[in-house]
Amino acid sequence: MEWGLSVLASVVFYPLITNDQFNFALEFSMDFQKQWVAFSTLAIKEVRRILRIWPQTLLPPAITMSLYFIIFGKMIGARVGEMGGVSYMQFIVPGLIMMAVITNSYSNVVSSFFSTKFHGSIEEMLVSPISKHAILLGFIVGGLFRGLAIGLIVTLLALFFTKLSLVHAFITVFTVVMTSALFSLGGMINAVFARSFDDISIVPSFVLTPLTYLGGVFYSMQDLPPFWQKVSLLNPIVYMVNAFRYGILGHSDVDVWGALVAVAGFTALLYGVAYYLLKDGSRVRL
Repeated sequence: MEWGLSVLASVVFYPLITNDQFNFALEFSMDFQKQWVAFSTLAIKEVRRILRIWPQTLLPPAITMSLYFIIFGKMIGARVGEMGGVSYMQFIVPGLIMMAVITNSYSNVVSSFFSTKFHGSIEEMLVSPISKHAILLGFIVGGLFRGLAIGLIVTLLALFFTKLSLVHAFITVFTVVMTSALFSLGGMINAVFARSFDDISIVPSFVLTPLTYLGGVFYSMQDLPPFWQKVSLLNPIVYMVNAFRYGILGHSDVDVWGALVAVAGFTALLYGVAYYLLKDGSRVRL
């Protein structure tokens, strides 16, 4: 196979490039193929793990969100009335979808990477020729798959309770994908610093859950006093929930394009931090 590629490339490109350039291009192509095999193997392993234990990874969030729809949407929503120009059930659905995506993307990567770290497999990966980018992206794909799968399941469940539309498709897809990637990276960083299984539950319990509930999922920021409106702007999840709600309902309490830029910027920042921690390697050993 490699010999055939060499002959084909030499025939087509030899008149245009020098021998050194050709050798560099060939080495780069071979290295890319090897890294792709490593990345796809790790990503497929993560996806298969999620599907193999689907009663633990996919079913509980679906049941939990169904209870949210029944309790908050049907029982309490009937008394609340409209919010943001739509029914209360329609108002909370985008926030609940985003909440499910955030928690599941985070928990998938933090548990999977720490398990790999606990069993010592990550050390073998780091000393192998596998690129740190391939390792990082492989775990991110697992978080993306679980987060987006849960988001799709919750969306389908929501259709049994209310009607949903798609006002801005690009904003909706961009927000949910980047948010899932952002919290997958957050889970990776948490797992790198964790020293025990108890450590991986600290951030979800004491940081992620309060920020999510205070992120405008169940209420509109316009109903808050001016002081608390300004305080809410310090919560990054507010921007993600409102951008996603704008994509589905066309309603947002914050600047949507600013929120998209902020989410993309934080995703790039956390990717750089996670890559540095993997490259350094000093914190991945228990």
